[in-house]
Amino acid sequence: MTTTLTRADIVDNLVREVDLPRQQAIDFLEATLETMIVALTEEELVKISSFGSFNVRKKAKRVGRNPKTKKEAMITPRRVLSFKSSQYLKEKIQRRKA
Repeated sequence: MTTTLTRADIVDNLVREVDLPRQQAIDFLEATLETMIVALTEEELVKISSFGSFNVRKKAKRVGRNPKTKKEAMITPRRVLSFKSSQYLKEKIQRRKA
């Protein structure tokens, strides 16, 4: 079964687990996410211990092909967000899967 973890879920967990008042939990989450967004827009590495690393990669322009028509088209250069999970997270996921 697939579920989605939302901002509201994270806030609820902060309220319950860390015993923060709801507004403080909201402010904490928003400040954390904004800090990450600013760092990534400035192309800094965002590394969260035991979780993983986020970084922005630059992709060069290249020739792509429409798989249906086989027609070639130029794909413009762009920046993409990349995530690499930590070894700890990978191990937790593998144990959960089994």
